[in-house]
Amino acid sequence: MNANEMSPPPLKGGALVLGTLSLSLATFMNVLDSSIANVSLPAIAGDLGVSPVQGTWVITSFGVANAISVPLTGWLTQRFGAVRLFTMSVLLFVLASWLCGFAHSLEMLVAARVFQGLVAGPMIPLSQTLLLSSYPRHKAGTALALWGMTTLVAPVVGPLLGGWITDNVSWPWIFYINVPVGLFAAGLTWSIYRQRETPIRKLPIDTIGLALLVLWVGALQIMLDKGKELDWFASGEIQLLAVVAVVGFLFFLVWELTDAHPVVDLRLFARRNFLFGAAVLSVAYGLFFGNVVLLPLWLQQHMAYTATAAGFALAPVGVLAILLSPLVGRKVGSWDPRAMASFAFVMFAIVLMMRAQFTTQTDLATIMVPTVLQGAALAFFFIPLTTLTLSGITPDRIAAAAGLSNFVRITAGAMGTSISTTLWENRATLHHHHLAEKLAQGDPVLNQSVASLQGSGFSAEQALAYVNRLVDQQAFTRAADDIFLASAWMFLGLIAFIWLTRRPPRVGAPVDAGGAH
Repeated sequence: MNANEMSPPPLKGGALVLGTLSLSLATFMNVLDSSIANVSLPAIAGDLGVSPVQGTWVITSFGVANAISVPLTGWLTQRFGAVRLFTMSVLLFVLASWLCGFAHSLEMLVAARVFQGLVAGPMIPLSQTLLLSSYPRHKAGTALALWGMTTLVAPVVGPLLGGWITDNVSWPWIFYINVPVGLFAAGLTWSIYRQRETPIRKLPIDTIGLALLVLWVGALQIMLDKGKELDWFASGEIQLLAVVAVVGFLFFLVWELTDAHPVVDLRLFARRNFLFGAAVLSVAYGLFFGNVVLLPLWLQQHMAYTATAAGFALAPVGVLAILLSPLVGRKVGSWDPRAMASFAFVMFAIVLMMRAQFTTQTDLATIMVPTVLQGAALAFFFIPLTTLTLSGITPDRIAAAAGLSNFVRITAGAMGTSISTTLWENRATLHHHHLAEKLAQGDPVLNQSVASLQGSGFSAEQALAYVNRLVDQQAFTRAADDIFLASAWMFLGLIAFIWLTRRPPRVGAPVDAGGAH
C-alpha cells in the first residue's frame, strides 16, 4: 500500500465505472446509516417503550463502536488484505443491519448497533484506498470528488428515506434496506478487486492498548448516556463509570506512549497541525452532530411533525454541499485551507443563530432556510480541516494519522449527541419552572384559558394538562434555542484555533479527505 511501485495499474473502462459504483454504494450505505435513524428516533423509542433521550443510544452506540474500530483498520488491512477486509466488512454490516431491524428491545437494538459500528470502521478508509488505487495518480482529485459526492448525497437521502419508511412502512426497514444494497456492493467489489489484493503481513496487535481504549471510551459514553436518567453524580453507578473512564484513559495514555506497536499513535499529537487540526475538527463535529440529532427530535416531539416532514426539513442540507464540494476539492491546494475552514465556521454560526430564533409558530419554510445554508458550511468543513490536520505527515504515517483523526472525530460526534440532548432536557426543565411560576394558581391568564377550555368540554384536569403541554412545548423550544445559540458562539470561538495551524504548502491536487461524513 505504501509501496507504490507494487500497486496494480489503474482500472479502465467498464471495470473503473463498476468499481467506483461498488465502492460508492458501500460508502453510501455506511454514511446513510449515520443519518437515517435521526428522524426515526421518536418512533423507535415509542415502539420499544423507552424515552426519546434513551432512544439516542441507537446513534451514540454506533458512533462509539465505529470510532473504536477505525484505528484498527491499518492493522487489519495488513493482516487480511484491503479487498478481503472491505468485502467482509460490507457483508458483516449487512448481517448487523438485519439484526438491528430484528431487534425487539432497546438492549438488543443497541447491541446490534454496536456490532454494526465495529464492522463499519474499516469501510470508509478502505473505500478511499481502493478508489485511489483504481484511478491514475493525476486523477486522484477527481476520484475523491466522486467519493465525496456519495458522502454528501447520503445525508440528504437519509432523513427523507428514514422519515418516509418510518411513516409508511415501519422503522426496522430503515435497516433492512441495507441488505440488498450491501450484498450487491460486496459481490461487485469482490468480482472487480479480488485480483488487486494488497500484500498481507502478520504484525503484532496491541491488545492491552485496545482493551484500555474500549474500557475508557465505553465507560465515558455510558456515563454521558445514562447520566440524566440516574441523576448524574448522585448515582454510585455514574461515579464508578467516571472513575473507570479517567483511570482507564490515564493508563491508556501511558501504555500507548511506551508500547512498541501502539493501537493509536499518540505521538502524532506532538505535531502542531495535527494537534490543533484534529481538535478543532472533532469539537466542531461534536457540535454539528449534536445539533443535527436535536433538530428532528424537537420537530417531532414538540412541533407535531411526522418523521417524513422532519426528514423533508433536514434534506436540503445537501444542495449547496453537492454544488460547492467539487470547487473546494479543486481549490483546497491553492487557497488557504484555514480561511476556507473559517468561512465554514462563520456559516455554521449564522445557521445556528437563525435557528436560535425559532418559536412554536415557526413554519417549515423558515426552518428550511438555515438548513439550505448549512450545506455551504459542510462543503468548506471537512476537506480543508482534514488537509490541515494531515499536512506535513510522512506517507508511512498518513494511514495512522487519518485513523486517529477519525477516531477522535467520531467519538466527539457520539459525545456531542449525548451532551446536547442532556442539556436540552435540563434547560427545558429550567424554562418550564420559570414559565410555570408565571402561571401560578390565581393568574388571570391561566384562569381565563382554563375557563375557555372547560367551555369547550374539557374537565378541569384535562384543561390544566393541556396548558401544561403548551408550557412544555414553549420550554423545549426555548431550550433548543439555547443550545443553538451556545453552539453558534462556540463555532466562532473555534476559528481562533484554526489559525494556530500552519498553512500547508500549495499543491495542485487535494489531500485525501479521510472519512469526511
